Amino acid sequence: MQTPISGFSRLSKEEKIDWIVSQYFNQKPEAKDTLTSYWNQDEKRQALHDDFIENTISNYYLPLGVAPNFNINGELLTIPMAIEESSVVAAAAKAAKYWGERGGFKTEIIGEEKIGQVHFIYTGDAAKLGSFITEITPRFLEDVSDITANMIKRGGGITGLELRDKTAEMQDYFQLHLTFHTVDSMGANFINSCLEAIAKRLQHYINQDDRFTSEEKEIEIVMSILSNYVPNCIAKAWVRCPIEELEAEEGLSKRAFAEKFVRAVNIAQLEPYRAVTHNKGIMNGVDAVVIATGNDFRAVEAGVHAYAARQGQYGSLSKAFIEGDEFCFELELPLAIGTVGGLTKLHPLVKWSMELLGNPSAKELMQIIAVAGLAQNFAAVRSLVTSGIQKGHMKMHLLNILNQLNANDSQKEKAIEHFKTTAVSYSAVENFLQSV
Repeated sequence: MQTPISGFSRLSKEEKIDWIVSQYFNQKPEAKDTLTSYWNQDEKRQALHDDFIENTISNYYLPLGVAPNFNINGELLTIPMAIEESSVVAAAAKAAKYWGERGGFKTEIIGEEKIGQVHFIYTGDAAKLGSFITEITPRFLEDVSDITANMIKRGGGITGLELRDKTAEMQDYFQLHLTFHTVDSMGANFINSCLEAIAKRLQHYINQDDRFTSEEKEIEIVMSILSNYVPNCIAKAWVRCPIEELEAEEGLSKRAFAEKFVRAVNIAQLEPYRAVTHNKGIMNGVDAVVIATGNDFRAVEAGVHAYAARQGQYGSLSKAFIEGDEFCFELELPLAIGTVGGLTKLHPLVKWSMELLGNPSAKELMQIIAVAGLAQNFAAVRSLVTSGIQKGHMKMHLLNILNQLNANDSQKEKAIEHFKTTAVSYSAVENFLQSV
């Protein structure tokens, strides 16, 4: 039975590993060797990685790939993608080439607004509180001027502050709802610092004002925190071309393919069970770029899926339609990301990825990410309505299966040739290896 440990965070990295190996791996040397084999040989670089989080014991690698030939608003880009799933990078690159021959991807930014809230309990008159908040809002902004000064110089800052009465949902519950523009930073620390400072001043101002009774002055600040739901921070990406410029797909005319594609996307708009997997495919492309550029993919995921349910039912993030004789496919995504702060200047591969993209602004990176999601979605739906998703996916997964089965180079070469014309499955590969 494992025993609790006190002061674990104060142990050295080696001491942490030794304790884990003794407690959970029965002192097996390979358990320690696995961890140390993934340490960076450059001690300074490893020390940098060790400081990213607490209790670091090793590095967890994801493959970093690139998808070339992305024509975005007339500019040709190669997009970095950090992901472990087979076929994602290949599918993105294939979609990029496909649409590069048909005018490329177009994008725009619909909004950049981010949100933070002070959640508090107030037992008094709501109308009195509302007029008071309106009156002292300029004082709130002055109180946080030391926090917002640099952001304002860059063109950002607090863009709005309002009181929201939520007592219909919870007794005595109110919010200060603030909106922000954080320019090229994701803005979490900036927003949270502003909110916490304003929350303190709210308590102070109410306590100092004779209009409030002693009971009303006993407001309770529950929490002050940004929201990862950013429905007004939107990047849009789209492709369109005459139906006659589409490729005729297996057994389908160009128009039949376009109509079948549109129906498939419409199903994802109507059916939540399909929509979840449909949107997961979009996020294969989105997350891969978000991770490669050092952004918070968990925040992006949470915000995106909330946006997909904004109409009261979870549905597709993308839309497809036929307009006259044109095929149209588009995607809108809420994206709270940054190109300064966080790991963008610390992680060597994040810096490399940013340079690969030409050191984009946050607005430019939002558009690139949206394009990656749209490309991935096009590739997935195209496969689904033609050959089926498994044909291409399992071909890409073949090497993973061969590695799991410890195939040697000669066996891999023979298997790759054999499965060019044969369906791939784990059992089929296993049987083939036994035969050779």
